[in-house]
Amino acid sequence: MKLPGTATITVPTLLLDEHRCRANIRKMSEKAARAGVFFRPHFKTHQSLMIGRWLREEGVSGITVSSLQMAAYFSAEWDDITVAFPVNILEMDRINLLASKIRLNILVEDTQSLSFLKAHLTSPVGYFIKIDVGYGRTGLLPDNDRKINELLALAASPNLQFKGFLAHAGHTYGCRSVAAILAIHEQSRLTMIALKKRYQSLFPDLMVSLGDTPGCSVAEDFTGIDEIRPGNFVFYDLTQARIGSNTTDEIAVALACPVVALHPERNELVVYGGGVHFSKDRMEGEPEGTVFGRVVRQTASGWGEVIPGMYLRSLSQEHGVLVAPPEELVQYQVGDIVMILPVHSCMAANAMKRYLTLEGEWIARL
Repeated sequence: MKLPGTATITVPTLLLDEHRCRANIRKMSEKAARAGVFFRPHFKTHQSLMIGRWLREEGVSGITVSSLQMAAYFSAEWDDITVAFPVNILEMDRINLLASKIRLNILVEDTQSLSFLKAHLTSPVGYFIKIDVGYGRTGLLPDNDRKINELLALAASPNLQFKGFLAHAGHTYGCRSVAAILAIHEQSRLTMIALKKRYQSLFPDLMVSLGDTPGCSVAEDFTGIDEIRPGNFVFYDLTQARIGSNTTDEIAVALACPVVALHPERNELVVYGGGVHFSKDRMEGEPEGTVFGRVVRQTASGWGEVIPGMYLRSLSQEHGVLVAPPEELVQYQVGDIVMILPVHSCMAANAMKRYLTLEGEWIARL
């Protein structure tokens, strides 16, 4: 397979459809504008300065990341960054360095961490209190007034500014319908609004921040929410499509994998593309059983529809085994390229480290 301006693809390569990606960005940006919320997209999916510039072109001025290392990378071009991961006090030197250069917001849920910051910060930092709205991964329960009040009491410091409450409704990823996503979104929204009302008299400028791609993709009512932080929406993937966040024709990345063996007697072909390229994220309970990716039809300009019955059945480190209907299998030879939509685009992008656009341009990432 050869793209304009590039050498022939010979190894697993993560292809990026810039037009789909930009359309996804524009759609979410316009939704945020209609809702009157600050759009602070999460950059952990793409982790690319170039793709970040596409977001800036749509009016984005503040971003979210998942690590201080990522914040340092993006600080070359962005000066308003929230690190949406519980603060790691062992990185105190990096926190101080970043805070001396940009507007840095961090996430806390533990008084020990906040006390350490209060004693060691050398530049102003904003902090959000992480709230668990039902995901159960981390954060304080919204009715834990004692712990919340302890964290707020530590705000009386020249280098600590309480920004508000932040939540990630990650349990939307377990949904299988738009109605189920909307139910979680509404519950999360009301929970955050109630928190805001309880503490706004003490902190008139506090914000509530909510972020998950399923909720932000399908919901329209963000009343009472100040900012949203979706991330996966720039690419989307098969998981999001199954949830109901997007259609498969909005998925903006596909892994191009060489065919290395054919087994027509068992309706399978083997590709060079394994767990080190896709990750081993999977979808259970599909009509075919377990699915690690789905094959799309190659077109002159990239890729088109999902091929019925053709899917990635298993992954080992470098190998991928594809199942194909006989009428599809006969169209492939060893040395051909197969295009496969990933189950989880964030993990596939992290594994592959760079993108090749359909116009033949390599795009680097952290």
